[in-house]
Amino acid sequence: MDLDAFVAVHRHEWDRLDVLSSRRRLTGAESDEFLGLYERVSTHLSMVGSIEPDAVVSADLSARISRARTRFTGARTPVLEEIATFFVYTLPVAFYRIRVLTVVVGLVFVAIAFAAGLWAANTPGVLKAMGSDADLQQYVHHDFVDYYSENPAASFAGAVWTNNALIAGMCVAFGISGLYVPYVLYQNAISVGMAGGLMSSLGELDTFFLYILPHGFMELTAIFVAGAAGLRIFWAWVAPGPRTRIGSLAVEGRSLMTVALGLVLVLFVSGLVEGFVTPSGWPHAVRLGIGLLVLAGYWTYTLVLGRRAVRAGFTGDLGKYDAGATAAVA
Repeated sequence: MDLDAFVAVHRHEWDRLDVLSSRRRLTGAESDEFLGLYERVSTHLSMVGSIEPDAVVSADLSARISRARTRFTGARTPVLEEIATFFVYTLPVAFYRIRVLTVVVGLVFVAIAFAAGLWAANTPGVLKAMGSDADLQQYVHHDFVDYYSENPAASFAGAVWTNNALIAGMCVAFGISGLYVPYVLYQNAISVGMAGGLMSSLGELDTFFLYILPHGFMELTAIFVAGAAGLRIFWAWVAPGPRTRIGSLAVEGRSLMTVALGLVLVLFVSGLVEGFVTPSGWPHAVRLGIGLLVLAGYWTYTLVLGRRAVRAGFTGDLGKYDAGATAAVA
C-alpha cells in the first residue's frame, strides 16, 4: 500500500472526525456521521498498523480515535483516581525497575569521589592549586559550614530544590546521548571528593560528613536515580531486544520520564532537609537520623510499592491508548 496516497485519499475523513469530536453537541445527522467515521477511521488504523505499525500516521490515527472514543463514550478517569494510581503504582514501579542500576551508579560515584579525596588530601600540589593557604583555611573553617546558613532557610531550600531538580531532569532527558550522565556524575563526584579531601587535610573530615550527609543521603541518591534512568534510556536504543529501536526508546522514554517527575518531589524533601535540618543546631545524631529516615522512606516506598506494582502488571508506561496503541473497532 502506498502510505502517502492512502493519507491523501482519507485525510478529509480524519479531519472531519476531529471536527465532530471537538463539538460539545451533535445533531442527529452529525451523530450518525460521527459513528460512521469512527468505524471507518478505526479500520484505516488497522490497515496502516498491519503494514507500518511504527509509522507517524499510525500514532496520529490512534490519537484521533482516542479523542473520538472519549467524545463518544464520555468516559473519563476521575482525577483523584489518576493521582492515586500515579503515586501507588506508576511512580514506585518506575523507581523499582532501575533499583539495581541506581545502586551501581551510586557505588561508582562513591568510588570516584573517594579516589579524588585521597588524591587531594595526599598530593600537596593539588591543594596549592585550589587556592592560597588563607583561602583554604577560610573555606574549611568557615565557608563550608556557613554556606548552609548564610541565606534564609526557606529561600535556600527552594534554590537547592530547583537546582537539583533541574540536574535530575536533564540527566533523564539527555541520557539518550550516553555521554551527559557519565559527565555530570563524574564532575559531581570529583567536586565532592575534592571538598572532602581538602577538609580531611586540615583536620575537618568529621565536619564534612556531619554537614553533607543529613541532606546528602537523599539528595545524592536522587541524582543516582536520575543517572540510572538516563542510562536506561540510552541502553533502550543501543540494545532494543525484540522491539524496534524507536519502539524500545518510546517505551523506556515514557516510563522513565516518570522518574524525573517523581524526583521533583523527592528533591523537594531533601531540599527541606538541607535548608532546615543541616544548618540547625540540633545534635548530630538527630540531623543524621532525619537524613537516614528520609532515605529509608524512599527505599521502602520503592521496594514495597514497586514490587507490588510489578506483580499487578504495571510498567510505568502510559496506558495503552495514551501510548498510541491500535484501537479496536467499536
